[in-house]
Amino acid sequence: MSDHDEKPDKPAEERDDARDDSAGSGNGLRKELPQEVPAAAPAAEETPEVPERRQAAEPQQAPAPKPDPEPRLTGRQRLVQGVWPPRVTRAQLIVAVLLFGLGFGLAVQVASNSDSDSALRGARQEDLVRILDELDDRTQRLEDEKQGLEKQRDELENSSDQAEEARKQTIEKERQLGILAGTVAAQGPGITMTIQDTKGTVEADMLLDAIQELRAAGAEAIQVNGVRVVASTYLTDSGKGVGVDGNKINAPYRFKVIGKSQDLEPALNIPGGVVQTLEKEQATVTIERSTDIVVDALRAAKRPDYARSSSQ
Repeated sequence: MSDHDEKPDKPAEERDDARDDSAGSGNGLRKELPQEVPAAAPAAEETPEVPERRQAAEPQQAPAPKPDPEPRLTGRQRLVQGVWPPRVTRAQLIVAVLLFGLGFGLAVQVASNSDSDSALRGARQEDLVRILDELDDRTQRLEDEKQGLEKQRDELENSSDQAEEARKQTIEKERQLGILAGTVAAQGPGITMTIQDTKGTVEADMLLDAIQELRAAGAEAIQVNGVRVVASTYLTDSGKGVGVDGNKINAPYRFKVIGKSQDLEPALNIPGGVVQTLEKEQATVTIERSTDIVVDALRAAKRPDYARSSSQ
């Protein structure tokens, strides 16, 4: 007979009481013992678990790649990008052309002024004094002319016979204009300039410069090799000679000039002037002063084709 058979079953009440006792004893033990506190895991062990749990619970998305930052440009590079490629409008093109023309004109003017300044800078003291005297003489001539005109005006206003006075002044004016126009002969003090050109290097523009310089110095009548020089005179190169108003003349070129010799001669001898220019071309220039120069070459009076007196 087995042990299980030998021990009789306990009554149901006893089993219930025993179960209650065991449950009660267990509850008693649980109440008496403190609750278990989970030990804090070291940081080194917890750290790798967190991303694993996060990765298991929610997979991380890869961060979007950041665009490469643009390289910083230097000031010169920004200037180049702003200028090139050029975006030119029609108005800007017109302004650029106008500015170019203005700059070119200023450059030419500065160059011409520097040339004249360099010529004066290299001049001797006596040459500079002579140039200043010449300028003073020109100013004095203009002042004398102004006073003469004012005197004529006063005579006309104060004369009792204004018609007769006006006639006299008209005759005098006609004589003066005749000298300038070359229709009447002239006589007075002045100079004689002779240009020897054995090399044939003297050209028409050099003689024209001499005429212009003499006029600026106050020449009232000029004659070159028997040809009267007037306001409309033109010079051209003609073979080995020079043409004056269509009349060919050959060296030596002889100028007869009526005017104040103290002004005419220094005007030709200024540094870089007529005489030095001709001497550079291996020409010989001689100037003689005289108190009696006769300019007797005449020009026929030509009636203008279109111009008329405004008093008609």
